[in-house]
Amino acid sequence: MVVLGIDGLDPDLLAEAMRRYPGRMTNFRRLVEQGPGIQNLATTHPPQSPVAWSSFITGRNPGGHGIFDFIHRNPEDYREVPGAHRVEAGSQIGLPGPWQFPTGGASDSNRSGEAFWTVLGEHGVPARVWRMPINFPVESGLGVSIPGMLTPAVDSAYGQASLFTTQPPIDRLHDAKVQRIQVRNGRIRAQLQGPSNPFRDGQPTSVAALDGFVDAEAGALALELQGQSLVLQPGQWSRFLRVDFDLLPGGLHSVGGIVRFYLRSLEPEVELYASPINIDPVDPVQPVSEPPDASAKLAAAIGTYYTQGMAEDVNGLKKGLLTDEEFMAQSKIVWDERNRMLDYALDEYLEQDGGGLLFFYYSSVDLCGHMMWRHGDAQHPDYDAEFSSRGSEWWSGRAGSTWQDVIMDLYLQMDGVLGEVRARVGEDTLLVIVSDHGFAPFHRLFSLNRWLWEEGYLVLREGMAPELDPSSPDFAPVVLAQAVDWSQTKAYGMGFNGLYLNLAGREAQGIVSAEEREALLSEIKGKLEALTDDAPERRGTRIVLAAERADEVYRGERLSEAPDLLIGYNAGYGNSDESSLGRIPYAVLRDNLGGTFTGNHLMHPSVVAGTLLTNAALDRTDLRLEDVTAEIFRQYDVDPERAPDGRPFLKASITQGAKHSQD
Repeated sequence: MVVLGIDGLDPDLLAEAMRRYPGRMTNFRRLVEQGPGIQNLATTHPPQSPVAWSSFITGRNPGGHGIFDFIHRNPEDYREVPGAHRVEAGSQIGLPGPWQFPTGGASDSNRSGEAFWTVLGEHGVPARVWRMPINFPVESGLGVSIPGMLTPAVDSAYGQASLFTTQPPIDRLHDAKVQRIQVRNGRIRAQLQGPSNPFRDGQPTSVAALDGFVDAEAGALALELQGQSLVLQPGQWSRFLRVDFDLLPGGLHSVGGIVRFYLRSLEPEVELYASPINIDPVDPVQPVSEPPDASAKLAAAIGTYYTQGMAEDVNGLKKGLLTDEEFMAQSKIVWDERNRMLDYALDEYLEQDGGGLLFFYYSSVDLCGHMMWRHGDAQHPDYDAEFSSRGSEWWSGRAGSTWQDVIMDLYLQMDGVLGEVRARVGEDTLLVIVSDHGFAPFHRLFSLNRWLWEEGYLVLREGMAPELDPSSPDFAPVVLAQAVDWSQTKAYGMGFNGLYLNLAGREAQGIVSAEEREALLSEIKGKLEALTDDAPERRGTRIVLAAERADEVYRGERLSEAPDLLIGYNAGYGNSDESSLGRIPYAVLRDNLGGTFTGNHLMHPSVVAGTLLTNAALDRTDLRLEDVTAEIFRQYDVDPERAPDGRPFLKASITQGAKHSQD
């Protein structure tokens, strides 16, 4: 059995690509004609990748696996915490001088429930799982496991790129990742930032020396990093280089990773991009595969590769460290790398005698769709007609393509992947294509915490006010944990889709009693669902399709950790990044004018259904993500100790076919 995971593959957009480009979507067309066609796959609520893929991995709804959002909250101090990982702070023992000795601390997976490949392995079924999201720390099975989305970088959880420039923008002068450099006699000295140093007081950021020489005559920049040299011309990407950050003097302890450079320009200003510091797959600071040596074997076969979860640098584009075209060039590097990885995975799978399951994941439709959607959407507030009309042939490989077509071209590229998979494994092999959610436009930013403040559910301390417009010289972030008067606050937002009551006995300073809870939830739910847009071109459009109670949507032992209300936005709307991070922005509703996703799926599940395709016959068509997990278990005649929440949906299984052949 082969499962191809395509993050963000939308059933309607797939059908549109097949209609508009029938000659280039031949592999999808053949699969649709041979099987039951394009099926809507009900996603999780909310339809976020870590939530949805956790349901696929475990076969459980979020109330069982405990992942409710990218961002959770700590009820003890109202601050944001990672949804996917459970972080336990350590302590320090003071030493003479500026040194300290860190003790304790941990960062483990926050997900409950065994991964399906672990369960398969316990029953003797090998499974090879490539780039699976929310699989860090890596879970083992009887086969190979390579993690994907939410695998951390060395420098930070999501990885933050750096920009070295002789002229930083004024609004970025205080950004630690945007560093001013000077060219003196052609030479540049800079410092590449790594992880924080837990052995020094204050845990300052560790650094590594980066030296450069500008050869104006050759139009090139020579770089040297810890004895490694390379030469770049403007517009050129480097290979990965190894970098080590000394945490103790004399090289007693260091942390290493890999970094890739891109020379944006030499004149009139020098601008050099450096990728986030990725975990080195050859010598990882933490294992990035199971078995642990599998990552080094993969690197030896396909070259050093991105290990961080979101390999496409969406944060670099959000922060303006890359232009849209530069981002797509970097994404093409990731795409080519992923295709080499697929070839290796197929070789490894087909060389094994034990059969079993192969899962392989692609992220480009999702992450490139998030950032580039506006160029194919003339109604988007941030649509740029001039840019959208520029040629994109160098990226798409399709004659005459422009950035207006970028979403369709992402689908056309996936058609080639599907053809490669079917050619290698044979069209008789059971194939299931699954996406965790679909996609929709993201035109307007709603700020839940600002709305709660205006409605009186969230009260600020005396002298505090919501944020000013970020363009104001007096702008400063206003964070819930610091600004809110919790003795008067009844509700607050945290995460992209979560609303929490300030519940007595649960939140540290909770004031809402159990008796008040029902009426308050009903009141807030009704007001949110009645909200409409007042912009002239969208007047009367509902902003929130449904604000649903978690205790009516979820079931399972971790239900008590869920938000009280799940805010399901209409297509075109979503919570602002600021509000999602527990801030109180300057406006309830505003146009989405950049610096964030321009296409999205963090909405109500009904508007961003996932996709399922297969070459097998269906027993029914009311499908959801947990059903795919249940079907995997049935295909291999595995009865897990904890039954999945889903139900099988195919008419026959591999084991049934084998028994029929023997008979």
